Amino acid sequence: MPNAPPLRLAPSLLSADFADLAGAIRAAEAGGADSFHLDVMDGHFVPNLSFGPALVAAVRARTKLPLDVHLMIEDPLRFAEPFRKAGGDTLVFHIESGSDPVEVIRTVKKQGGAVGVALRPATPFALVEPLIDRVDQVLVMSVEPGFSGQRFLPEVLPKVAAARARLAKDGRAADVSIDGGVTPETAVAAARAGASFFVCGNSVYGGGAVAENLRRLRAAVEEGAKGAVR
Repeated sequence: MPNAPPLRLAPSLLSADFADLAGAIRAAEAGGADSFHLDVMDGHFVPNLSFGPALVAAVRARTKLPLDVHLMIEDPLRFAEPFRKAGGDTLVFHIESGSDPVEVIRTVKKQGGAVGVALRPATPFALVEPLIDRVDQVLVMSVEPGFSGQRFLPEVLPKVAAARARLAKDGRAADVSIDGGVTPETAVAAARAGASFFVCGNSVYGGGAVAENLRRLRAAVEEGAKGAVR
């Protein structure tokens, strides 16, 4: 596919050792990570709490890699500016949230950031398709948002393929991201479906050497991409 985006790995810091985030960042950088993913949860949109702007700012001070901030919150419009100011390069909001999606996109773009739209496993692609020419990323959740360590849901892969096909039709190189249960095994299928941006949590930080974990993931996505229509 013309204008296909590069394949990128984004370790999720939600799965890292919170007592040594700096070490987790350094290990992933040394292992060839392309970005870092930060899950923001408000206890309302999802039944959990996690990072705020202060944590994003602390990560920003320790890495020059892009920060992909996933806003699993009810009112992303309200918090777009604080997370951009904290250093988030891409802000990803949920189509199911309570904010006007067009206003969220407009606000993030006005602040100079990239913007993505995310959808839960049960949300149809048709709900985000009208926005696809406005965003830099479509994030397909392959688990229910809110908790790490869940099993990958292969039934979401047709949405990955649909997003990639629509972008290809428009000649756009925006990312299609997959998030949840991404392992060397599931990453092959996701890449084959057209994913280009892989959020990887436990498969990076859940045990073993971070650099080796990233190497295995990269080999998997590259293998899967060989069979993709890109």
